[in-house]
Amino acid sequence: MAENAPRSEDGVPAKAPDDAAPKKSIAGRAAAAAGGVVAAATLAAGIAMSPAPAASARLDAVHADLARAVALRQITDEQAAFFEAQVARAIASEEAAQTADGDGAPAAETA
Repeated sequence: MAENAPRSEDGVPAKAPDDAAPKKSIAGRAAAAAGGVVAAATLAAGIAMSPAPAASARLDAVHADLARAVALRQITDEQAAFFEAQVARAIASEEAAQTADGDGAPAAETA
């Protein structure tokens, strides 16, 4: 036993209060949760402020997702081709609208 441990009046080593450990535990959990919130907010801000990917990159990603859906038999080849054409038209019209606006920023979306 440690020589420097505090002792009570009868010479028995004094115990730390039982409620000291839960307070540290709760404080530690609160600090960890706050750190998690900050990390999530930082990630979300990075995604929101990052530039939109180029149209070709977006179409490549859509094509890959649709190919995966066809391979998993979630949709047919015809459905994938139809949907890919719709997405290509939407992306083309979005880019045309951005070019007409004169800035490279994506158009604001409303819900």
